[in-house]
Amino acid sequence: MEEEYEVPSPHEHALEEASEKKTDGLTQKIALMTAILATIGALISYQSGSAQNEAMFLKNQSILKQAEASDQWAFYQAKSMKGHLDEAVAVLSNTPEITTRFLADKAKKEKEKAEIQAEAQKLQTESRKLGEESEAKLKPHEHLALALTFIQIAIALAAITVLTKKRWLLWGSIASAAIGIVTATTAFF
Repeated sequence: MEEEYEVPSPHEHALEEASEKKTDGLTQKIALMTAILATIGALISYQSGSAQNEAMFLKNQSILKQAEASDQWAFYQAKSMKGHLDEAVAVLSNTPEITTRFLADKAKKEKEKAEIQAEAQKLQTESRKLGEESEAKLKPHEHLALALTFIQIAIALAAITVLTKKRWLLWGSIASAAIGIVTATTAFF
């Protein structure tokens, strides 16, 4: 019986040797750095989304308060119009009972108008305050979004470094990661 022998080509031999060699130390370090940066990026993304959601919630609350204030101002205008009508009827009336009644109604409406006006002003103040809080919550979001962009650039440069074996790209990746991390940490200050 004849035995068959397989003779590997130089290319196959080189591939086998490459797979048997341990992974390059630089590649391992870059892979670890990339995993850490991806984790940091995920945390930044979460914080950014959270800040944005809080800002949107506060802005919606501000809009609701402003709508309530507008309703109160419309109610104030209605009371004012009714007060003017009461006054006109009282002036045009020939009977003292009707004049007294409409003047009393006008005085009552004036008191109600003052309460309505105070409530409308209070609601406008609350709306303004909520709007300012919303703006304050949105500022960290902008910084965090910028930080996340730098982290993503760092990850991309790290991947290119592994593919091209150009060490200078690694320094660009590290610099971009550092800028991203510093930007993220200063977002709330």
